Amino acid sequence: MAKFLYRLGRFAFEKRRLVVLLWLGVMAALVAGAANAPTAPPDTFSIPGTESQQAFDLLGERFPGTKSDGAQARIVFVAPDGQQIGSEPNKAAVERIVSDVAGGAQVTGVLDPFQTGAVSKNGTTAYATVSYGVTSDNLADATKTALTDAVDTGKAAGVTVEIGGSALQAKPEMGAATEVIGIAIAAVVLMITFGAFAAAGLPLLTALVGIGVGIAAIVAIGMSTTTTTLAMMLGLAVGIDYALFIVSRYRTERAEGYSAEEAAGRAVGTAGSAVVFAGLTVVIALAGLAVVGIPVLTKMGLAAAGTVAVAVAIALTLLPALLGFFQRAVMPRAFRKAQATDAQTPADGNTLAANPIQAEKPSMGTRWAEFVVRRPVAVLLIGLLGMGALALPVRSLELGMPGDESQPTSTTQRRAYDALAAGFGPGFNGPLTIAVDVQGVGDPKAALAQVSRTLAATEGVVSVSPAMFNQAGDAAMLTVVPATGPSSTETKDLVHALRGEAGDLKASTGATILVTGATAMNIDVSQKMADALLPYLAVVVGLAILLLMIVFRSIAVPIKAALGFLLSVGAAFGVIVAVFQWGWLANLIGVHQTGPVMSMMPIFLIGVVFGLAMDYEVFLVTRMREAFAHGESAIDAIVTGFRHSGRVVVAAAAIMIAVFAGFIGGGEPMIKMMGLGLAAAVFFDAFIVRMTLVPAVLALLGDKAWWLPQWLAKILPNVDVEGESLNRTEAVEPVRELESARA
Repeated sequence: MAKFLYRLGRFAFEKRRLVVLLWLGVMAALVAGAANAPTAPPDTFSIPGTESQQAFDLLGERFPGTKSDGAQARIVFVAPDGQQIGSEPNKAAVERIVSDVAGGAQVTGVLDPFQTGAVSKNGTTAYATVSYGVTSDNLADATKTALTDAVDTGKAAGVTVEIGGSALQAKPEMGAATEVIGIAIAAVVLMITFGAFAAAGLPLLTALVGIGVGIAAIVAIGMSTTTTTLAMMLGLAVGIDYALFIVSRYRTERAEGYSAEEAAGRAVGTAGSAVVFAGLTVVIALAGLAVVGIPVLTKMGLAAAGTVAVAVAIALTLLPALLGFFQRAVMPRAFRKAQATDAQTPADGNTLAANPIQAEKPSMGTRWAEFVVRRPVAVLLIGLLGMGALALPVRSLELGMPGDESQPTSTTQRRAYDALAAGFGPGFNGPLTIAVDVQGVGDPKAALAQVSRTLAATEGVVSVSPAMFNQAGDAAMLTVVPATGPSSTETKDLVHALRGEAGDLKASTGATILVTGATAMNIDVSQKMADALLPYLAVVVGLAILLLMIVFRSIAVPIKAALGFLLSVGAAFGVIVAVFQWGWLANLIGVHQTGPVMSMMPIFLIGVVFGLAMDYEVFLVTRMREAFAHGESAIDAIVTGFRHSGRVVVAAAAIMIAVFAGFIGGGEPMIKMMGLGLAAAVFFDAFIVRMTLVPAVLALLGDKAWWLPQWLAKILPNVDVEGESLNRTEAVEPVRELESARA
């Protein structure tokens, strides 16, 4: 592989104008395709194989005039202090608001609180439920304006009006402002790392091209824009990382005296090999999200995996082509100045005699590596104890889907939640929908009466609404109000209890009872995620260990890499639990309500962080493997790896931490959780695991770290990621002073 990539890098450098034009043509064609592609329908959230989804499908089939996944709004009315909501002026204001909202084009039904009895026992609070024929993503601006106008109308009449439900729910996004901040931070870190505008700019430029190509391709093939969020985030992350390592390797090769063209070829042949395998680990982790069995998550994973593949292709082709246009500009000022004034032709035709960079004093990374390898046992014990302590809160991990209760008190959704909980009890914020299939039942009404009595008698149920039959009379729908809030453990137990009673009811009435609704679906999502976690880990980690075994031709190194990743994830989840469940430092980052961790967080965090962690592992340890393969001792190879890659790994990690930490400032609790989790995981993995525990373990193992049984060595392909074949077989062109001056 090293020889192939070497030739590819030289070809891209030599034919740089052609390569750049080809990429511009590809991007233009994809952008044109995306512009002309029909608008893809938004992805509907579904969880195949769960009872909630079966119930939604039944309701969608038997109640054709409604959408089971349609948006809902719950308008909450609170009377002024000392007054009743049913008094004449307050009642008139409520009815006027309900009438105005009911006239909307997308409204399929409105339940008047005075007709349905949706008034609290103390008479101060009432609520109206509004159903829409479209999902919340498809609500027109006029429809949302009608809801916000209701607040103003109520205020004018002296009635407090708040809006809950999904109708005004903002779609969680990692917006453009966050991406811009991330790019700005990346530019600063790259400038500090390289000390040259061109060297700092090329990784940003190629990353942006990769995002443009990837996102345009996603839209052009008809995938919805909801799949682009993860693709944009990771496309930016790995695009910068991969270009950063190749540019760094190019500068190293030039500093050792190779010509610009030869340095580009060798950079792609060596660092490019690491990029290929690092990219493969990310693709495996993202494509592995299909194991979960949730279509939206599968599409997001595949879209992001495709964008990562584009980033790899751009790093191997477009980047060396651009290096051809900035051959000297990407080098440090000291190198350019020395080359211009005192360039010398090397005696062997391969390297320059004068090298101002090689005279640099040992870097901080080198000194750190030397410190670790001198005290590997102490460093390893301290690191393991620290990571273990950080992971302790994971024992209290609870999964769920945060709702309006986690919103800031400044939002109308949170105020509506609190008003309902105060007036009716916390369970009114998480009602359960009971779908009843009575097809073939002799007396459907009698069956529903028995179902209602049984459900109402279940411990934890506050009320059961009258059954609503469809036009055909073969299905009905009931609403069960729990005594506890939607994210509480008691509500989860109630859902399981109701489902447990369904079997007995079917035997006695012949009716099929299915429990669904937003609360039940969130419980099912959490369960499905928990069930998929171990299979996902087995698939992703197993394939990655095999891949890293091929890369490093070692058994110990891949296993160590996987175990280190688990430590990072455990510590990151410990931080998440401490902040979002226990409330530690919650006010500092704007978390207004503690609660369960988002059910998708474990799978999401594992998928994203595993890919990035293996990036750092591959880039850092590859240089150690290369030094060891070229004759250095195991201990010296560790220090050499840090000398060449430590600084750029730190830079790459700093960029990612800054980008992810920017999401902590978002308003949505889910975005805050993702930002904190990803930033913490990258910090732990890059600085504690890869930069501390890895060299300590390798120092203790010595030569055994690179041991591979002979029988396995014959089976595994030798991909030559360290580029040893380049030193043996590739002819290296002479570097001449005149050519260097022209570069």
